Amino acid sequence: MKRAVFPGSFDPLTLGHKDIIDRALPLFDEIIIAIGTNSSKKYMFTLEQRIAFIKKTYKGVEKIKVDTYQGLTIDYCKKVNSDYILRGLRNPADFEFEKAIAHTNRKMSKIETVFLLTSADTSYISSSIVRDILRNKGDVSLFVPKAVLTK
Repeated sequence: MKRAVFPGSFDPLTLGHKDIIDRALPLFDEIIIAIGTNSSKKYMFTLEQRIAFIKKTYKGVEKIKVDTYQGLTIDYCKKVNSDYILRGLRNPADFEFEKAIAHTNRKMSKIETVFLLTSADTSYISSSIVRDILRNKGDVSLFVPKAVLTK
């Protein structure tokens, strides 16, 4: 079984994340959307809300699983028997950052990182921009799935 882990904080899930997940679905038998937890990080949305956003967005899609983890992503991948980490790339800065992590992960394990370029119409969307719009009472309906709007 080709299983990929798509790790992130998903605070919140954006249309950029959704673009990557949707386009990866034909490539894998299962995609685990793995919400990394970090007790020292301040999240806008609770873990329960973030899980609900993802589950509601992918309700009925059997290939999608949602889970949480702490620690190294490669340790989580080993735990769930995944040989692949899925990552999205928006720009050259993302590539440089993700490349270093992918090389490190590959050196420490046999887990491959699969990169997908975001679509042109979602490449500018980031969770941090969405959070900033929300903090300032702006409309994020063009940037997030409907499930996030029903928070």
